Amino acid sequence: MFEFNLILQLLQQMCVYLVIAYLLSKTPLFIPVMQVTVHLPHKSLCYLIFSFFCIMGTYFSLEIEDTLANTRAIGAILGGLLGGPTVGLLVGITGGVHRYTLGGVTAETCMFATILTGFISGMVHYFLMKNRRVDLIYNPFVVAVLAILVESLEMLMILIFSKPFDVVFHTVKIIAAPMIIANSVGAAMFMRILLDRKAMFEKYTSAFSSRALKIASSTDGLLRNGFNQENSTKVAYIIYKELGVGAVSITDREKILAFIGTGSDHHLPGTPITSKASLQSIDADEVKYLDGIHQPYQCSLNKNCRLGSTLVIPLRGENNTVVGTIKLYEVKNTLFSSINRTLGEGIASLLSAQILAGQNERYKQLLSQTEIKLLHAQVNPHFLFNALNTLLAVIRRDQLQASSLVQNLSTFFRKNLKRPTEIVNLSDELEHITAYLEIEKMRFMDKLDIVVDVPAKFQTVHLPAFSLQPIVENAIKHGVSQMIGKGIVTIRAYQHDTVLMLEVEDNAGMYREEHKDNGGLGINLVHKRIQIRYGEQYGMQIHCEPDCYTRVVLTIPIEQDKSIC
Repeated sequence: MFEFNLILQLLQQMCVYLVIAYLLSKTPLFIPVMQVTVHLPHKSLCYLIFSFFCIMGTYFSLEIEDTLANTRAIGAILGGLLGGPTVGLLVGITGGVHRYTLGGVTAETCMFATILTGFISGMVHYFLMKNRRVDLIYNPFVVAVLAILVESLEMLMILIFSKPFDVVFHTVKIIAAPMIIANSVGAAMFMRILLDRKAMFEKYTSAFSSRALKIASSTDGLLRNGFNQENSTKVAYIIYKELGVGAVSITDREKILAFIGTGSDHHLPGTPITSKASLQSIDADEVKYLDGIHQPYQCSLNKNCRLGSTLVIPLRGENNTVVGTIKLYEVKNTLFSSINRTLGEGIASLLSAQILAGQNERYKQLLSQTEIKLLHAQVNPHFLFNALNTLLAVIRRDQLQASSLVQNLSTFFRKNLKRPTEIVNLSDELEHITAYLEIEKMRFMDKLDIVVDVPAKFQTVHLPAFSLQPIVENAIKHGVSQMIGKGIVTIRAYQHDTVLMLEVEDNAGMYREEHKDNGGLGINLVHKRIQIRYGEQYGMQIHCEPDCYTRVVLTIPIEQDKSIC
């Protein structure tokens, strides 16, 4: 009967012990012990946690005839199982020395038994890890069996090493069953608490990851196309649908761009920002969380608004400057879930990256447009002067030829100054080049031949405007014009896999590396513009055999089915 009462008393003490364990499991302290501990900082934390429980088990002990009935072994068992041999040994030493200081006929034996318990548990950890059975470490049944074995070993050690034997035997007879039951049940339940916490953490992480991936996938590229009202509304709707919050709003620095959810009747897109929290978040570049309790929240537009709390997160663009905010709301009497608060900040980072990418893309487009305008303006004064002189000479001898030259000159300048888009098809580019070459051919008379070998099937392939003209001009300026004999400029096109190969070749072979720079803005921009648009695997290559040929090859992906951008 006395043993049964002792079991109940130890189980009561164990319940207090487990309540403390449960409460601590809700803190970040327990996160490292929810997985097998391998890193030194985690091992140190594991040692501190289970040394605490080991000592606490001794403090909760019951004094039975000059010895202590306790649940100390739980700390040593779990410390060794989760931390390994070293942690288990250190926890055992800490708990054992503490037990020794309390005295009693079994003090010395209990100290060594606690050390041995920690070490044995650590070796079980080592054995299971070596055999890749990590699942058994967190198995409450395995923990309970281990506790029964080490507690039975402790009772045996007390019988063998403690004196006097008759007193010790009587004591062990009283405390053996209660301690074995209390420690095995306690250790198993402690592990159950860890398992539940681990399962909840994994579920939380899984839910977080699932939502984050879904939102990232659904919003991918939307704000890259422009941080405006239309795109922001699409993004806000997706976030509102996935998070299930009261409302979602996106603003720039001055006005509301989108608002979805409760309060959409008075939070109207296009209206100025009036919320102090939003303005402070933009000015200070910091997250503002008004939970409606510790930090009061009241809608600045309508005092009857049902929204009761808000989380305001800055959106950042170029140079990490704030370009706007994303705001999550909850209705009154509804608290923000921690997952939504964390996701909100993650979403803000995602959207900021999209906005930055969009800004960079538009800067590239502006750069490209500027380069096009520079190419438009790059009418070589010498070419115009030579063309007019050629026209003057031709008018005197052949009016029909002069009319043709004027027509080619008109075509050339029309194409040069009025390209409607950055991307054209090959037929348009060839028309521009043909007009230029016909003018040059009249100037050089019989010294220049033109060969165009471009199959009709490539006429619709798209390429950046002014891709060929700077190269052809370079071939004449630095090649044909320097020759004594006849110059030949050949333009050909052929396909290699899915790549269009465009070649401009002259028979002078006078290309030097410095010509690439002296050729002006055009030839340098051709290579860069092709790579910016299509990727670094495309662009321009130059091959020169001195006094034989210079061949410039453009590689462009064939995009016949795409409309002109």
